[in-house]
Amino acid sequence: MDASTTQHAGQIAQGAPHAFHDHGDERDLGQASWRGFLRRCPACGTGPMMKGYLQVRDTCTVCGEEMHHHRADDGPAWLTIILVGHLMAPILGWAFIEFRPDPMVLTAVFGIGTVALSLWLLPRFKGLMVGFQWAKRMHGFAPDVPDPARKGA
Repeated sequence: MDASTTQHAGQIAQGAPHAFHDHGDERDLGQASWRGFLRRCPACGTGPMMKGYLQVRDTCTVCGEEMHHHRADDGPAWLTIILVGHLMAPILGWAFIEFRPDPMVLTAVFGIGTVALSLWLLPRFKGLMVGFQWAKRMHGFAPDVPDPARKGA
């Protein structure tokens, strides 16, 4: 590691009883993100990531990988809104021009479709973000960097 990386790592691990060590093993970003999208553990791909609709398990039930470090926050909701909006708006315009349905029918069909697609995508995007964070070793997913959010725990 160069001097700037070492200095940055020292800033991250302030107060840590041990030094920062990056073991150098690359984590496959695509594979981890895909496993997350499938709501599976990004490490093993077997264990379920979710403990409910949106709650991420603290640890994988199969491999024991800690997942409590994730900080998905509002990211999955933003991704869902952007994707669903960009999919449904042009389809809505096309359906209105092509078929000229009654406005109430159009509203009902697209309202139900929008809600259903949003509910389906939201947990998958949350898993994708957790997988991304795991692959990039963000927010405590690095093996030797303590999670600052868990100081008191």
